[in-house]
Amino acid sequence: MKFVILFLLLFHLLVLGTTAQSRKVFPYNYTIDDLPNGLRLVVVPTDYPNLVALYTVVQAGSRNEVEKGKSGYAHFFEHLMFRGSENYPPGMFDKVMQKAGASSNAYTSDDRTVYHATFAKEDLEAILKMDADRFQHLKYTEDQFKTEAGAVLGEYNKNFSNPFTKLEEVMRETAYKTHTYSHTTLGYEADIRDFPNQYAYSWEFYNRFYRPEYTTIVVVGQVKQADVLAMVKKYFSDWKRGDYTARIPSEPAQDKPRTAHIDWASPTLPLVTVSYRSPAYSDTKKDKAALDLLSIIAFGENSDIYQKLVLEEQKVDFVAAGSEDHVDPELFAVYSRVKKQEDVDYVRDEILKTYKHYTEVLIPQKKLDETRMRLRYGFAMAMNSNDAIASAIAPYINLRRTPETANKLFDLIENLTPADIRDAARQYFTENNQTIVTLSYKKQGGGE
Repeated sequence: MKFVILFLLLFHLLVLGTTAQSRKVFPYNYTIDDLPNGLRLVVVPTDYPNLVALYTVVQAGSRNEVEKGKSGYAHFFEHLMFRGSENYPPGMFDKVMQKAGASSNAYTSDDRTVYHATFAKEDLEAILKMDADRFQHLKYTEDQFKTEAGAVLGEYNKNFSNPFTKLEEVMRETAYKTHTYSHTTLGYEADIRDFPNQYAYSWEFYNRFYRPEYTTIVVVGQVKQADVLAMVKKYFSDWKRGDYTARIPSEPAQDKPRTAHIDWASPTLPLVTVSYRSPAYSDTKKDKAALDLLSIIAFGENSDIYQKLVLEEQKVDFVAAGSEDHVDPELFAVYSRVKKQEDVDYVRDEILKTYKHYTEVLIPQKKLDETRMRLRYGFAMAMNSNDAIASAIAPYINLRRTPETANKLFDLIENLTPADIRDAARQYFTENNQTIVTLSYKKQGGGE
């Protein structure tokens, strides 16, 4: 019994904290240094030995693809960044990484492109030097460019063999008419097929966004800030600031509900998504944080609708909801896969009833407290390595260029009330903000 009491006490201290320091969901000390050219360095010293995580966060994603016919370009450029540079010809990047025993990759989202690697800390300078060369002196031929364009088309075709990818594409283009969130990170097929003709534009994209003022370097490991800063200054100080600012069009208010349907050519279970326009990320305004908590309570695996549709009635094989943290106003969406076509309307209506329910009732305080405790605990406990720490803060680095925004967000969550959550639901879950998209199998020739 004494052990149980002690464990509960320690758990309480870990999750809820007793001082301002212990309450921080991101508990690590860190430093921020800004070079004169706009490049930012974030160093997070840890006690995890040997390995170092290097994350380079570029504030350029599909959101920045403002020209017609250029969707998917940020993702395409992620590929090109591995093609070689002035002092590291094609193949040299992989050789250096292999020699260092490094794990290296990258990803692109709506708002960011992130290059990440994990390796022995004695190789940090060599890899920073190589990274500096490709960020400042990227080099690829037109033939290499066309080869990579073919690889990206192959990736597109693979992803769009999945009906969920098509569902996401149509949901976005139905909900957004002006903003660049109207297309997915992969982009449109017609644009990707035209990539081989856009060699000159690729350099324009590089010169616009691969600039120090859009870039933050994150180093996590058993390192000294002064040593890392000296390396970054040595290799990145000559990188020139750019002068381009993307003009992202604002999305007008939606004036009526929107719907769309997709006929899928191969056998698949029906899909349905119900989404609403929702706010951009904020660590000072309550609305987005309130909806994030609501997504767990209203549509998570412990929710009433999940218990009903998945476990009791077994009409769907899953229900999932939520929205990522975006720079601009985004979509709060619920997805479900229905087992029988005749149940699609029923499932859609159950989702709509659940949305409406939370515009009318207050969540019990106990449920709210338990949900945010699990959220906080899960975030904190996931940071169990240098790479996991860097990965956890990379989205926040992109949004505000500091890990502190994670602490500010969880402080905001800690102070939310049931009324805050109901009020956010009332504000955003309105008929005029609604978009419903369905997908079902339809044989070619007209039969289902």
